[in-house]
Amino acid sequence: MIPARLRTVLLIAVVVGVTGWAVLDVLEATGAASVRAPWTAAVAVGLLAVVVLVAGLDVRRWVAGRRERPLDPLTAARVAVLAKAAAYTGGGLAGWHLAQAAVLFPDLVGARRTRFLLVLLSVLASVGLAAAGLLAQRWCRRPPDDEDGSPGERTPTAT
Repeated sequence: MIPARLRTVLLIAVVVGVTGWAVLDVLEATGAASVRAPWTAAVAVGLLAVVVLVAGLDVRRWVAGRRERPLDPLTAARVAVLAKAAAYTGGGLAGWHLAQAAVLFPDLVGARRTRFLLVLLSVLASVGLAAAGLLAQRWCRRPPDDEDGSPGERTPTAT
């Protein structure tokens, strides 16, 4: 599996952000829709970031040499795929929420100010999800001395 790259995550964020901004700006100008910003979006994305990090911790511990019990390779592969999906999803959500913030920014009065702050909170949670995905994905890499895929113990390197 080819790991997700920061450049790809940023590209997804930019494409979704620009496209979302264009669509939301047209909808806002015609009065067809207004930006909705539920607080649950930020909370759910933040919780998802925590889940991705917790799922990656077992793999990280095993790769680091703390191998009290065997690690199922299928579990490690699932965590790696979850981490990659989280990185891409976090980038897309960050772009979407930034597009919403761009539409709300020119007129920050009353309820729009509250929605703007909630959208910014969602942006932070989305960036956190992308970062958690990239980090957990990094934790899922095999150690350099384990390139052959053998499940043997890591040997300490001499300094």
